[in-house]
Order: sequence, then C-alpha cells, then structure tokens
Amino acid sequence: MSANGVSNGAPKQTGKANGYTSKDEVKPHSIAAQMPSTKQAGLAELIICVGGIYASLYVSSFEYSAIDHQLIHATSLTWALLQERITTTTYGPVTSPERFHFSIFLNTVQSAFAFLVGYVYLLYSSRSKPSVPNLFPTSGIIYPLLLVAITSSLAAPFGYASLKHVDYITFILAKSCKLLPVMALHVSVFRKRYPFYKYAVVALVTAGVAVFTLHHPSSSKKAKSSMTTGNATWGLLLLGINLLFDGLTNSTQDYINSAFAPYTGSQMMCAQNLMSTLLTTSYLFLSPYIATTGFGHYVGMSPAHGGDELTAALAFLQRNPSVTKDVLLFAICGAIGQVFIFFTLAKFSSLLLVTITVTRKMLTMLLSVVWFGHSLTGGQWLGVSLVFGGVGAEAAIGRWEKAKKEKAKKALKSR
Repeated sequence: MSANGVSNGAPKQTGKANGYTSKDEVKPHSIAAQMPSTKQAGLAELIICVGGIYASLYVSSFEYSAIDHQLIHATSLTWALLQERITTTTYGPVTSPERFHFSIFLNTVQSAFAFLVGYVYLLYSSRSKPSVPNLFPTSGIIYPLLLVAITSSLAAPFGYASLKHVDYITFILAKSCKLLPVMALHVSVFRKRYPFYKYAVVALVTAGVAVFTLHHPSSSKKAKSSMTTGNATWGLLLLGINLLFDGLTNSTQDYINSAFAPYTGSQMMCAQNLMSTLLTTSYLFLSPYIATTGFGHYVGMSPAHGGDELTAALAFLQRNPSVTKDVLLFAICGAIGQVFIFFTLAKFSSLLLVTITVTRKMLTMLLSVVWFGHSLTGGQWLGVSLVFGGVGAEAAIGRWEKAKKEKAKKALKSR
C-alpha cells in the first residue's frame, strides 16, 4: 500500500472529479482486463431495450399480406419500412421513373437527427448532475470514437453496393451471421475470452436465424427476382467489408463503455453521430473533386455516375417532394431507435444488441402467427427451435453459474 492508501498495483487515476480515465493513464494490462465479463442490469431494462428497438426500428418487418390497412398505417412510420420504401420505390412520372440511391446523403440526415435527439437524451439523463458531461472527456477517447464513426458511416454503403453483385439469398445469409464477426473481433482485437457455452450459443443463434431466413417465403421470391450483373467475387468482398465494419462498430463501442467508464450511452450517441455527420458532410462537399481524380474514376465516382451526390440528392428531392417527408421520418425514427440501442450497449453488451437485431424478423413473424393465425414452414420452426434453444441454454447456464458463485461465497463466509 502506498502512503495515500491506494495499492501500487491499481491503475492510476486522474484525480479529476469526473472519474474518467484516459488511455495514457491506464497501466498496460490487457484490454480484456478493462472489459467487464458481465454488466448488471435487470429484466425490466432488457424488456425496455428490446421493445424500444423493435418498436422504433423493426415493427415493419411484418409482411403486407399479414396485416390490415390500419396496422400498415400504424407501423408505416417505423425505420425499416421507411428505409425500404425510400430505396426501392420508383418516383416520378411513369415515362421516366427513378429511384433514390443516395445512401451517404441519407446517412448524413440520419446522423444529424440522431445527434440532436442524442443531445436531448444527454440533457435528460444528466438532469441531476451539476453540469452536462463532456462528449470527449479525454483525448484518448477520440480515436476509438472516430473509428466507430468511420465504420458505422461506411458499413451501409458497402452493403448496398454488394447487392449489385451478389444475389439476395447470399446477402441475407451473410447479414444473419453478424454475431460471428462481433465475437471474433472481441476475441482477436480486444483479447476478450468467453466460456465455451457462449460460443455454442452464438453458433446456435446464427444457425437458427440463417435457417429461418432461408425458409421464409419472401426470401425465395426476392432471390428469384434479384438481378445481379456484376462480379460475384467483388460483391462478396464488399459484403465482407460491410460485416467487418459492423463488427468493428459494435466491439469498439463495448471497449469504449468499459475502458472509459463512466462514459454513458447518451454521450457516445452524441459524440459518434456528431463525428459521423462531420465525416459524411465533408465527403458530400468533397466528392465532386474526388470524382475527377484517378481514384474517383476507379471506384465509379465520375460526375456522370453520381460523383456530386449532394447536388444530385437535393435535385431528386426537388423533383419528388414526397420523398422529403419519408427521409425526415426515416431520420426521426432511426434517431429514436438509437436511444434504445445505446441504452442497450450501456446496460448490456454489443453481443446482446446484435442478437436482438438479427432475431427481429423471426420474432415478429412469431407474433404474426399468434395474432393473425398464420403458419410457419418446418424449416422455420427448426430455426426457431435453434434460436430459443441457444438462448434458453445460455439463461439456464447463467443461472446455474450465479447460484454456484453465491454458494461459494456463503461457504467462504461460514468458515
């Protein structure tokens, strides 16, 4: 023990009232040591997280044929349906229809609204504190936040681009495996270790979601209607980058939550969306100049192919005013959804968050079975069994481990 009563082996603290520890102030133990194995949160908080994410982002995954007009109207403001409507609907006169394909512009509007909503969330969550917490409390937090801003901004455009080269089945199968890159990056980059049953649960959930998705009737219809005229190898590379960026986003967010505690979800939501907005806005203004370079021509950014995305997107909105409402509603619903996403990250982990997102279609289909009496195929029931079997096994093992630890503590106290 040192003179001030702090063990010499403990990490050095800043001595500041805000309690943050920067990267330079932590002793060089492994990153995994900084990351807690579990985050204490209750069932009520879990229900709030799942319900909030589904309500604001994913309610729209019901098939149109499964619901009546009133329910369509009630859920038509959700993020997922608006995203599909914006990117797949043809606008303009029948003689010259056109589609909205300005993903960077859409992401910019989304992140700008998310920053504003996130700041309101930050003000509300810090109402009992003497001052609003700093978005960047230490210099060390800027680099992981910048990485998250870059990967989250680029993931969706790479995913959209891959659909030009791979079929729909390949795309949805890869997206159903999002848990794998998240866990792989936790293990390889952040040196986090999981018990064996965690790997088994991830494998079961991934397999279950993949089986359920592949046996969904709409998947086969979309696979038959999807037209891919590009290079399959290039498409798989783009899809792989999309999954890598998704994994980096979630695993780095977990690292930020643990290494820079007490950094909150509201702070991260504000900081990440602020940086994302600055990055994508810079791209939109610089893209006309990048398009004239050799690199711009190589990646298809010539002015004739959308090099000036900002001007083209604004012109599209002017020609088709109805798109503006959809874009704004998309941004608002996404921003509200992010409140629950960052609350989930702060209270639980990225693995749980990704589990919620990859199982959303299956759960909403099960709700349609209960509410509307629809049936599932044998393959879909197999997928449901795998997912719930994995989740149930994890819950049972978790309760067993908790009881075992409590029993061991009581045994130590009785000695």
